[in-house]
Amino acid sequence: MRKIRIGNGYDVHALAEGLPMWLGGVRIEHNKGFVAHSDGDVLIHALCDALLGAVGRGDIGLHFPDNRQEFKGIDSKILLKRCMGWVCEQGYEVGNADCTIVAQAPKLRPYIDRMRETLAPLLGVSTDDISVKATTTERLGFAGREEGVAVYATVLLFQK
Repeated sequence: MRKIRIGNGYDVHALAEGLPMWLGGVRIEHNKGFVAHSDGDVLIHALCDALLGAVGRGDIGLHFPDNRQEFKGIDSKILLKRCMGWVCEQGYEVGNADCTIVAQAPKLRPYIDRMRETLAPLLGVSTDDISVKATTTERLGFAGREEGVAVYATVLLFQK
């Protein structure tokens, strides 16, 4: 029987006017974007944490610290590729990923299919194996006040 592992990830970034917003490797049209050392893609960062956690390799901050110039403005898809490399090195492959974006605005439904199409090849799965959902907090908390966006991600890994 193949060994399985589950990983959970969570990330938050603050929002500010005039910055780009990247989610799931897709540029989102909005008047606010993420305050971050990298491109701030909270969905990919949560996925990285989930993958790293599943194979016992710590978290994204351990491997890609925000005080290192080499990661300044980096495309988070590059970080995800590196995390997948470590997953594969340890003999695992992704079974599926489930992600929930917590944001009051903008409406994300028009972007979700593109996110899944962008993430699938990076994770080595089909789009059917990736779920991306978006929800609001009914204007409660930092997400509801549009001060930031949070993402929860869960991955299931199978031993090759």
